Amino acid sequence: MAQIFTASADTRLRAFFLIMLLVVLGVAAFAGGLADSTYVTMVGWFRDQPVPFSHQHHVQGLGIDCRYCHTGVETSAQAGLPATHVCMTCHSQVWTGAPLLALVRQSFASGTPLEWNRVAKVPDYVYFNHSIHVTRGVPCVECHGRIDEMPLTARAQPFQMQWCLSCHRDPAPHLRPPEQVTQMDWSDWERDPQAHKDYGALMVQAYGIEPDKLVQCNTCHR
Repeated sequence: MAQIFTASADTRLRAFFLIMLLVVLGVAAFAGGLADSTYVTMVGWFRDQPVPFSHQHHVQGLGIDCRYCHTGVETSAQAGLPATHVCMTCHSQVWTGAPLLALVRQSFASGTPLEWNRVAKVPDYVYFNHSIHVTRGVPCVECHGRIDEMPLTARAQPFQMQWCLSCHRDPAPHLRPPEQVTQMDWSDWERDPQAHKDYGALMVQAYGIEPDKLVQCNTCHR
């Protein structure tokens, strides 16, 4: 009986399966890398805004507190974006004729709000309440980074599920005194963790925070 397969058929079959395995592994590695890449997370990316706004100038340079512009940060689910009249509180007196602020003046005169593009935003299918984080002592810098050092606002964190869960599983190290949440520089706190080592654990207990419940699906997906 004539031989059906050639002598090299077995080698070719093994090579085919090896190549397919390498392709699958390569695709998986590429997909995993893409998911964590800044192209997907947009960490470090800026968004075009109707008017260039420098947090570095306003926060670090002028010392304006976050809550002056983001009025809902302690009381509502959304931190809120400043209404034009908030901008004009100062700019009706300083830089009154600056071409850069022409759209702000037009917005104020017409009553048409400026359409700012959100930089820090969780997906629409995620429930997020800004006030409950702030009033429990999660500082602005945890999610927004050193916003006071940004001449243009960029996303500081990936806002992906694994990032949120890393905090929900162990919230204690991320908690600070609620009255100081808008403080940007926590280097002293971080340099001397021993002096504050019990604070987070005490606040978790005081606020009745239960990490086991924080990682349940219905906490964020409602």
